[in-house]
Amino acid sequence: MKTRAIRSGDNYTINGAKMFITNGGVAETYVVMAITDPGAGRSGVSAFIVERGTRGLSNGRRIEKLGLHSSDTAEVVFDNVTIPAGNLIGEVGAGYRQTLKVLEGGRIGIAGWATGIARGAMEDAAAYAKERRQFNQPIANFQAIQWMIADMATRIEASWLLTGRAAALKDAGKPFAREASIAKLFASETAMWTTTKAVQIHGGYGYVTDFPAERYMRDAKLAEIGEGTSEVQRMIIAKSLLKEGYLPA
Repeated sequence: MKTRAIRSGDNYTINGAKMFITNGGVAETYVVMAITDPGAGRSGVSAFIVERGTRGLSNGRRIEKLGLHSSDTAEVVFDNVTIPAGNLIGEVGAGYRQTLKVLEGGRIGIAGWATGIARGAMEDAAAYAKERRQFNQPIANFQAIQWMIADMATRIEASWLLTGRAAALKDAGKPFAREASIAKLFASETAMWTTTKAVQIHGGYGYVTDFPAERYMRDAKLAEIGEGTSEVQRMIIAKSLLKEGYLPA
């Protein structure tokens, strides 16, 4: 993190830039993480509210992506953006802890979203397999296709259950960080696997834009990256297990 926020009297002045900001080009209010104490490491990060229209706040380029084309993603630039000290969220230095809490909850959302994409891809693939004919019969009659659909359904059901467990723990006010990472990891990789198989079932039509299969696959990829990559989720899960042991929720 390079964006800095320096206090002067009753104000903070922010300088820096942020990349890959969802709704960055259309949002009216931004929550901005900035370094307030460069020597304090994680404890030197603070969160601020910055509203659109504030002098010095602007957008850089709109970022074109592999998928999720309907989701605005843009660069946000801070050039001597001055805001009242009251725009600080919580305490100085609390930004890192605040971010972790947001990410933990967000991973449950990503898991649900990924599972939904996977289900949509499976349903479309099954419908196509019943209509598409080869060798005088629907390709749904072929065991190779049936096994792909069976594996899709199995992974999707598991994803729903893992997501529901993490959400239930969060709603109950219980620790849920590990369960959220497990759900996010499994559901995101399920989405990528399922959508890739859906393209395969569609054959040539899966590779063109006439059918939604290719869009499902492009959209699903972000689930393995956003809110922490699959590799990060594995680190979180492993550290939790090695520290606390396996304690089923």
